[in-house]
Order: sequence, then structure tokens, then C-alpha cells
Amino acid sequence: MAKEGSTVPSVIFKTRVRIDSKDENPFDWKDVTSDELFKGKRCVLFALPGAFTPTCSSFQLPGYEAAYEEIKSLGIDEVYCLSVNDAFVMRQWGLKQGLEEDMTLGANGFKKVKLLPDGAAAFTRGMGMSCVWDTERGFGERSWRYSCVLNDMKVEKIFIEGGGITPNSAADPYEVTDEKTMLAYLKSASK
Repeated sequence: MAKEGSTVPSVIFKTRVRIDSKDENPFDWKDVTSDELFKGKRCVLFALPGAFTPTCSSFQLPGYEAAYEEIKSLGIDEVYCLSVNDAFVMRQWGLKQGLEEDMTLGANGFKKVKLLPDGAAAFTRGMGMSCVWDTERGFGERSWRYSCVLNDMKVEKIFIEGGGITPNSAADPYEVTDEKTMLAYLKSASK
């Protein structure tokens, strides 16, 4: 399991970027690496069990979206939301959440919080955060809920719900991975 000081896994995220097209789905595939996202940058990443799920949709993503500008003002280059879902699902979830889409050619998603599709769970496994909810929710493999600050490919700070992974957990803890906890850490770290 990832801990403070750990290096993030080097993986390829299968993303979709906007292209010049009149098609109703004007996107093409683009591989984006962990290095491209996190090397030489200080980022907030929060991971959750699934797009369109209740806690993720009602609290976690909306909370970080609302706090985006304040988080960035505290020495953060970008804010990412990661889920073990594909690029198509992540885009539709962002649209359903009312996130403002970046319409620039070559853009990879939304203007504020960036949604990272980890459809094959490569990053999630590399972080040691893979969890299975097969008998409990029928999810299969997903990410355990966590949030972290990544500083030049290293975990600077990490918050993990429930103190660690609980496969087939009936509970869906959401106490330390919210935007308020992250803001409190960032404010204390900037003093």
C-alpha cells in the first residue's frame, strides 16, 4: 500500500482528447503517462470506488470541484479524480456532474478537476489500493477511497479511508478524503 515517500507507479492512462471534427463524439485516443501528469509537479489526486456511485457523486467530486481554485492557490498544479472506469464513463460522469468541459482542441477533459480513467486498474494496483467488492456490491475490482498530494512523482501526504483496504466492505467510509481535510493539510504545509 502506498505511503508517504512512495513513488507513484509508472503507467499509461488510456484517455480521449478533443479533435477537430463535426462528429457528435469529437475525440480520439491518447496515451498519457504518469510522468506526463505528475513529474516536476505538485498535484492532488483523490481516488474513489466508481463514477456515478452515491458518495462519489454527491460529496467527493462536487466538494473538490467547488474547492478547486482554493486548492490550486496553495501550491498545487492540478487536481485529479481517479476511478477504475474507462474514459467514456468518466466523461459522461463529468458531464452529468455539471463539470465544465474544456473545448480546446487536444484538451483532455474538464476545466477544473481532471477525471483520470484507470480502466484496467494499473495505477490503482501500483498504489496498492485495489479492492474487490464482488459479493457485497458486484463491483469487481475498484479503487479503495483515498486522497493524496503527489510531489514530483512521490507521495507527500496520503489519507486512506478506514485506515486501510477492507475487501467487500459493507461500509463506504468517507471521513478523511474530503476536500476539507485536504485543504487543512495544504494550509498547514504552506506555513
